[in-house]
Amino acid sequence: MASELEPEVPAIDQSLLECSAEETAGKWLQSTDLTREVYQHLAHYVPKIYCRGPNPFPQREDMLAQLVLLGPMEWYICGEDPAFGFPKLEQANKPSHLCGRVFKVGEPTYSCRDCAVDPTCVLCMECFLGSIHRDHRYRMTTSGGGGFCDCGDTEAWKEGPYCEKHKLNTSEIEEEEDPLIHLPEDVITRTYNIFAIMFHYAVEILTWEKESELPADLEMVEKTDTYYCMLFNDEVHTYEQVIYTLQKAVNCTQKEAIGFATTVDRDGRRSVRYGDFPYCEQAKSVIVRNTSRQTKPLKVQVMHSSIVAHQNFGLKLLSWLGSIIGYSDGLRRILCQVGLQEEPDGENSSLVDRLMLSDSKLWKGARSVYHQLFMSSLLMDLKYKKLFAVRFAKNYERLQSDYVTDDHDREFSVADLSVQIFTVPSLARMLITEENLLTIIIKTFMDHLRHRDAQGRFQFERYTALQAFKFRRVQSLILDLKYVLISKPTEWSDDLRQKFLEGFDAFLELLKCMQGMDPVTRQVGQHIEMEPEWEAAFTLQMKLTHVISMMQDWCALDEKVLIEAYKKCLAVLMQCHGGFTDGEQPVTLSICGHSVETIRYCVSQEKVSIHLPVSRLLAGLHVLLSKSEVAYKFPELLPLSELSPPMLIEHPLRCLVLCAQVHAGMWRRNGFSLVNQIYYYHNVKCRREMFDKDIIMLQTGVSMMDPNHFLMIMLSRFELYQIFSTPDYGKRLSSEITHKDVVQQNNTLIEEMLYLIIMLVGERFSPGVGQVNATDEIKREIIHQLSIKPMAHSELVKSLPEDENKETGMESVIEAVAHFKKPGLTGRGMYELKPECAKEFNLYFYHFSRAEQSKAEEAQRKLKRQNREDTALPPPILPPFCPLFASLVNILQSDVMLYIIRTILHWAVEHNGYAWSESMLQRVLHLIGMALQEEKQHLENVMEEHVVTFTFAQKISKPGEAPNNSPSILAMLETLQNAPYLEVHKDMIRWILKTFNAIKKMRESSSAISVAETEGTITEESSRDKDKAERKRKAEIARLRREKVMAQMSEMQRNFIDENKDLFQQTVAEEASNSAVLDNGPMVSDTTLTALGPAQTQVPKQRQFVTCILCQEEQEVKVESKAMVLAAFVQRSTVLSKNRNKVIQDPEKYDPLFMHPDLSCGTHTGSCGHVMHAHCWQS
Repeated sequence: MASELEPEVPAIDQSLLECSAEETAGKWLQSTDLTREVYQHLAHYVPKIYCRGPNPFPQREDMLAQLVLLGPMEWYICGEDPAFGFPKLEQANKPSHLCGRVFKVGEPTYSCRDCAVDPTCVLCMECFLGSIHRDHRYRMTTSGGGGFCDCGDTEAWKEGPYCEKHKLNTSEIEEEEDPLIHLPEDVITRTYNIFAIMFHYAVEILTWEKESELPADLEMVEKTDTYYCMLFNDEVHTYEQVIYTLQKAVNCTQKEAIGFATTVDRDGRRSVRYGDFPYCEQAKSVIVRNTSRQTKPLKVQVMHSSIVAHQNFGLKLLSWLGSIIGYSDGLRRILCQVGLQEEPDGENSSLVDRLMLSDSKLWKGARSVYHQLFMSSLLMDLKYKKLFAVRFAKNYERLQSDYVTDDHDREFSVADLSVQIFTVPSLARMLITEENLLTIIIKTFMDHLRHRDAQGRFQFERYTALQAFKFRRVQSLILDLKYVLISKPTEWSDDLRQKFLEGFDAFLELLKCMQGMDPVTRQVGQHIEMEPEWEAAFTLQMKLTHVISMMQDWCALDEKVLIEAYKKCLAVLMQCHGGFTDGEQPVTLSICGHSVETIRYCVSQEKVSIHLPVSRLLAGLHVLLSKSEVAYKFPELLPLSELSPPMLIEHPLRCLVLCAQVHAGMWRRNGFSLVNQIYYYHNVKCRREMFDKDIIMLQTGVSMMDPNHFLMIMLSRFELYQIFSTPDYGKRLSSEITHKDVVQQNNTLIEEMLYLIIMLVGERFSPGVGQVNATDEIKREIIHQLSIKPMAHSELVKSLPEDENKETGMESVIEAVAHFKKPGLTGRGMYELKPECAKEFNLYFYHFSRAEQSKAEEAQRKLKRQNREDTALPPPILPPFCPLFASLVNILQSDVMLYIIRTILHWAVEHNGYAWSESMLQRVLHLIGMALQEEKQHLENVMEEHVVTFTFAQKISKPGEAPNNSPSILAMLETLQNAPYLEVHKDMIRWILKTFNAIKKMRESSSAISVAETEGTITEESSRDKDKAERKRKAEIARLRREKVMAQMSEMQRNFIDENKDLFQQTVAEEASNSAVLDNGPMVSDTTLTALGPAQTQVPKQRQFVTCILCQEEQEVKVESKAMVLAAFVQRSTVLSKNRNKVIQDPEKYDPLFMHPDLSCGTHTGSCGHVMHAHCWQS
């Protein structure tokens, strides 16, 4: 091998140095067949310059190529010495207002978060520093190579499209000005001739597939017998495999093999042996044999040296074309014309088409060169950018198929140019309307996912390695879909509407294939043997999340589109429900005199899927009908009467029941795959188009049906119907010790069901569900995250959902809800919730995980204790529902809901006889609180002559009906208020009773007014009044009985105080002193303060709280409190010394507290300032 890698440079052929570019150009100018002349010149000289030995000599090759090959072309174009000709062209050219700088790998790029139309709009460093965006919020990243600077592109920026440098070039811009007018006619003709010949030559030679013979025009008279064994790059084999194989195949050292492997990885190919054909063929067979055992073998070709020479020059030629067109926009226009000109062969015959369609056959280096040429020519000329975009869209399906079967990374594929085309709003709109781009992308995507089950749903189970590889590559099409949708249309044409809705149809077909995919069945008896594949389906869902949101955003912009999209989505959902034949049998449910027919279905026994994108898309569109008021403007155009609420709620409800059962531990035997699915279902990355939309879909269904019917169906799906419909079922169940697990599971399911009801009524912060805007939604998210603990900026951003532009919207609202606490010497700056925002805290916020809910509850109760308030965490006041969802609140005062509340309170009152939990009771108290808040809001906001139909307070004060004659909900709450086993909930019960009394007073005051107004009509309603009087009499008796009980309790409290008078007085004194300490101002005015003497003014001491750095416990600094210490370092100091030369004779006996007048040596004590408990420090 040493002989092959000899470093000697072959001598330069003297004839090459004698070649004159001017003479050659002159000869070409006189020629009648320019193509033949140029090809003969290339056939003769290219093999003499390139590939003269085993190793390339780039500097010498470039020098000779410039002299012999490129020089004549430059002379020919200019008609004179190019050293003078090109500067003249540059001077005559109007400088471009586009920057167009192509980024290298690792180069910094900047995107303005305020002004960029989408995150792909970037600036190079020079343009960024000279633009207005440097004073805005911006994002800095490093380029992966291949993109270019968008400075000067008015479609990429909302404002400030030009930097200072390119602004100078905008004053004289004429939109449709032809750049060729700045070039002389003869230069145009010559340039067109030479560009056409050279571009054709480069494309032909780079896409040439024969290994031993050249095109007829380029064959040499004297052909040498020299070949290269050419090794090509792939993304399958590792460095180590290639190095090991090369050492065996070509007998080289490890260092040489590493050099070969590095070049192959960087450039895409490298010759590893040079010689005659058998010598190179032998190396090829060894390489193929050694790499074909486990995977496909490395690609190796034995190529004639002249072919390699011409291909190397072809690459040099494309780079040269890219540099030449930089002199003039006119030259760029000519190259674009040459590249996109159709040849007689018909469609896809242009040079640009041929290069694109051969992309996957080219090696990495060739791809990079021609991609850069496309970016500096076609994408920089606005007219031809549009024509190129059309060619790209027409070939889209073929290009993507080539990319999927190819193994190179996306950045080395021509398909990656989609980001440069689809993100331009005007081009994206044109391609949607003229080329039906949306439909093409979605259908291309679906064509690559052919693995389906019997119902036509995607099936990722038992994916082969090849299918998994293909699936990873095909995901890039979703990115293209996102690029097309990322900028929303401001105006809609009929064509755009039609083509968008066609694309929407295709998108619904995609979602239909996802609806119900990866169903799971509960494992009973033994653990699942093999974890099922779940990641592929969730990967697809995550990738599509932003696309689904953007589809809805597009629909929201046009009323006609929204109505049609809603109809189409509903039709597809009904088709999906027709396909879900679970063998369900009808069953009738009855509670409290209400009956409903439903199907017999058990989540714990049947198949259930977490993937319901069609249902969730319909939920999103339904909210948009409310938000845009289309539902009220054009009800006759909407199929609202065709909606079947039980059908709408069925599958989202099953999904939520599945989550509840997993939490209750009923699906443990299904392994981690299901746990992971539930985690991502609630995770910030997926929840916006999964969990959130399921809640909205249930809210949609409930708002259109009898709440009693919904609650019975829900009890049935949660498998709790028997517990609530059978008297004393809970008592019997709890008495059987053997069913402890079942009791625990049922308790958890009841808790989860109550939590779901809280969410359905309380989650109204989505614009369209409640009367709120997007800002209110973000504020609420931040308030609840900061309720857990103060958070750093990065931590807070991670907990908020991002939109398609990678924005959370946090910066616009954070100052309204939080204070920023600057970092100390160490640590991070933290956002702390403003105290006034604490009243908006909802303990059952639906985006809390269970751990977060527990932490938030603990933090808020601790805060209340510090502020000496009671520890109740009542539900916050909520915004009103939008009219379409207004009936949702009736679920709180429905008969079945009151029955559920009464049943659970009854269990709590007779706590020893039933299986119940405090969490269950806490949720019931929260629901009662929500209902009272709702009624209070209704009463406060009621308009004249309107009757408040929400009468929860009245209903909870009525006792249960026969035969049980159970006490009223209110009476049970009063009983529970004094229960010793419910100490932690007393404050909440007290708050409920207080709110009830406030509502009662409001009712009484309003009824007194109405009585005065309607005195004249009393005689007409005497029979009704008798009923009222009877009810009033009974209510009065109940009130007197309550007052008697309260009086007895007050008497008992007084007796207790009298018996423990000393202790009580001591407590009162302590509270008085504490309240005095809490007062920050002085007790007397400034004018009467006395600093010294017997009449010295007593100024209250400020209370000081410190936190132990080790255990994080907060403690007030008092004499009687635990000792607190600081870590300190004591050392000798001579800073203030007047006699530094003095030596202490006996340091052991020296007293550092006694200072000599010369201050020769003192002590210095330093501390970090962190406070610790003495016992924490010791341990």
